[in-house]
Amino acid sequence: MAVRDRESLARRCVIGGTVLALTALTACGAGDGGDKADGAAGASCKPSSGKVTLDYWSWVPGMQKAVDLWNSENPDIQVKLKTTPSGNAGTYQNLSNALKAGKAPDLGQVEYDSLASFRLKEGLTDISSCPGVEEAGDKFVDWTWSQAEFGADGKDGVWAVPQDTGPMALFYRKDVYDKLGLKAPTTWDEYAEQARTLKKDGKYITHFSQTDPNWFTGLLWQNKATMFERDGDAWKVTVDRPESRQVADYWQKLIDDKLVATDLQGFSPALYKAWNSGEVVTWVSAAWGYSTIRDNAKSTAGKWAVAPMPQWQEGGQQAGNWGGSTTTVMSGTKHPAEAAKFALWLNTDAEALEILNREGGLYPAAKAGLDLPALKEPVDFYGKQKIFDVFAQASTGVDTNFTWGPTMTDTYRFLSDGTANTVAGKTTLGDVLKDTGAQSADSLRKQSLDVTE
Repeated sequence: MAVRDRESLARRCVIGGTVLALTALTACGAGDGGDKADGAAGASCKPSSGKVTLDYWSWVPGMQKAVDLWNSENPDIQVKLKTTPSGNAGTYQNLSNALKAGKAPDLGQVEYDSLASFRLKEGLTDISSCPGVEEAGDKFVDWTWSQAEFGADGKDGVWAVPQDTGPMALFYRKDVYDKLGLKAPTTWDEYAEQARTLKKDGKYITHFSQTDPNWFTGLLWQNKATMFERDGDAWKVTVDRPESRQVADYWQKLIDDKLVATDLQGFSPALYKAWNSGEVVTWVSAAWGYSTIRDNAKSTAGKWAVAPMPQWQEGGQQAGNWGGSTTTVMSGTKHPAEAAKFALWLNTDAEALEILNREGGLYPAAKAGLDLPALKEPVDFYGKQKIFDVFAQASTGVDTNFTWGPTMTDTYRFLSDGTANTVAGKTTLGDVLKDTGAQSADSLRKQSLDVTE
């Protein structure tokens, strides 16, 4: 197969797939006897000789403790961790730059929604032939392994090892709610009414960040507002659709009425200060968010609780999903076998899973991780509530038909830029959806992908 043909095939094969789908992603045959679509380890993944040092980029809190455990047990394969910003806050751009410069780490943390983007850049290594990988699929929740395969029955390779998922719920200051005679809201209408009550008490119900497009996507997801659809061999961009508009109009109203804090960015010292002071009293977030509040609002220990996401219709049980990551072996690594070995261990070993849950708040993708004692126990910081019961229920209400596009990093950038203009009063979230949809379609076309109206 000619290089140009393989490059064209690679672009056609990066179809993104259906997130949380319980079946494998759509296959795209490589042709010519099964050549891989992307440059990768592919057919050969032989262990290196001698001692190996692997560079690994991750933003999971407490990851160093898991790495230290590995290093203590594997003197010939040492891992050097670099703690980085969350994906769209800097890591993805830095990874892209490093790939272009030929200086990428051996391993990187990449969320499910961005896997296709990195594969399109030929930034991932196919580890399907590395020792232990072929047998690992059954160890993970089905949909997460499908995300890693990018093809039916794994015939198109394995491009990542699943790490965690991000079912969403509502974190709220129970002490503040109790004082004002409020209960956890069951609908978004009730949430808006509570925002008005809290504003009179000098508090914001939440912050609206312009730097967390993944968060806003999670809100769209709850309302079954998928952003992309497959139309045969082409893509249909559906960012601007009625279900999305409902979400956008709702939050636009809260912004216009100054009921949410718009000067606080996610994962910022200013936000943490607002949590500690009680200026901001709820956060719609994923399971991993429990450690974010715990570690950055320590003065509020025992005052928070977790409830299901408010619903668009009374009695609904829908939830969004925010994040969830994989451990990828980046292209250019000289040690794919050792990198794959570490990635598998990190996301299946009982001690490692316990560390990542305890320190980083990860809700594991490994089936064994779902039986961690910590996921069944009361959590002191949350008033001894068994908060993971809420997230376990939320995970059953996540729409399994939500579809990622193959250039999500671009889509997120468009959405983030537009949100910044909304907060500045220059546009509305409804217009942002329209513009993001058009820009995303152009982005697909620039990658030689077919787009249908």
